Amino acid sequence: MDRQRKIRKSVNILTNDPSFTAWGYAVVSGKNVITTGCIKTEPEHKKRRIRKGDDTVRRISEINHNLINLIKTHNINLILCELPHGSQNASAAVMIGAVAAIMQTLADTFNIAIEWYSEQDSKKHLLNKKAATKQEVIDAVKSKYKLKWHGIKYKDEAVADAMAVYHVARSQSALIKMLTE
Repeated sequence: MDRQRKIRKSVNILTNDPSFTAWGYAVVSGKNVITTGCIKTEPEHKKRRIRKGDDTVRRISEINHNLINLIKTHNINLILCELPHGSQNASAAVMIGAVAAIMQTLADTFNIAIEWYSEQDSKKHLLNKKAATKQEVIDAVKSKYKLKWHGIKYKDEAVADAMAVYHVARSQSALIKMLTE
């Protein structure tokens, strides 16, 4: 029984707002937010004089390395992730597929359970409405969680969205309830 309690108390959750340009994340352990951040990548194919496809692969690799470091450093036991949806063009559709594949592949590779949540579910649970501004999400997260904010708009938006995913999962996930009881 003591071993089960010890295991349950050491649940480290990586919650994500995946994006090719500004991937928001937070590591939560128990009721404590251990770290937050944003993995920012930008297209550099023109500057580097490489093919667009090669630059896409470079960006994927950069995101992978950052996430792997988080998983290993914080001994992640569970991953939560917003499921990307919709796109304005073919390039955006590729990026949506890539970020979902990155997260699922890392979960599969490290044998970590993963749960996916929609953006609408996160906002509805956090704010009781399906559509909200970025600032409304930030303000709601600030009222519910003690975080170290970065003071940079895109970073704070990405972290707030990652925490919104955690917020909905905390109430809806049977796995979180089982692991943290």
